[in-house]
Amino acid sequence: MGGYRLLVMTRPSPPTDRVRPPTRVLAAAIVPFLVLAYAVLYPWPGDTRRLFAWQIRPSMSAMVLGSVYLGGAYFFLRAVRARQWHTVAGGFVPVGTFASLMGITTILHWDRFLHGNPAFWLWVALYFSTPFLVFAAFVGNQREYPPSTAGDLLLPPAAAGAIVVAGAASVAMSAFLYLFPHRAISIWPWQLTPLTARMLGAIFALGLAGLGAARERRWSAARILVQVACVMLVLILAAAVRAHREFDSGNVLTWVFAAGFLGTTVAAVLLYHRMESRARAGGVQPVVDV
Repeated sequence: MGGYRLLVMTRPSPPTDRVRPPTRVLAAAIVPFLVLAYAVLYPWPGDTRRLFAWQIRPSMSAMVLGSVYLGGAYFFLRAVRARQWHTVAGGFVPVGTFASLMGITTILHWDRFLHGNPAFWLWVALYFSTPFLVFAAFVGNQREYPPSTAGDLLLPPAAAGAIVVAGAASVAMSAFLYLFPHRAISIWPWQLTPLTARMLGAIFALGLAGLGAARERRWSAARILVQVACVMLVLILAAAVRAHREFDSGNVLTWVFAAGFLGTTVAAVLLYHRMESRARAGGVQPVVDV
């Protein structure tokens, strides 16, 4: 009108806290690979030369990786079924970082892999694509992340602080194992190679999830991640009992490892029980999957 064009300012739509279909599809596609890897590594850790992408020795290293895979499978299964994005969002960057480091490890130690095994090419396809897909899913879905509200159940400050400290320690260990594998080999409780040291470094990078508690204290955002941590920790402790002969009993780090993982597992279980009890007492509805 009058030569002037009417400009309509549109506001961006508020976050809906939904898990977008592409994110669900990606999570569903990843689950079978993780379950398959767990089924190879944990029950038969001594048969990796025939069944896996590279020969992993000793069995403790194979079972640790298998434990992480089953925890990852549980996480992505929950992501497939999640109604709210914020309940699973905190795991995507740690998983993407883990996958990225595993892809780089593959390149650095290419000659150590069993190129004739079908599992190797499955490994390559997974780790050369998953980092990009996981980060893309996170970025695409993050616009749906909602702010907290007054009615949200929050982690106590002390618990959130402890989670952040544990996450920072895990990330520091990740950097040590990945950047200085030969130094790690000389002090680790069980036998490592440069490849398995960097593999463990990638696993410890999952501790990035703990750093998220510095800004996101909602129990609903931490609940599934604590469940995943419990799955991994219990399996790793069971693996340590199974492979106890592979540990150097004269190495002080052996006992630090045992005490640290056992203490973290107990603390995670107690935190979960406490927060679930508070949620029920306060009438907070539990997170329900689709």
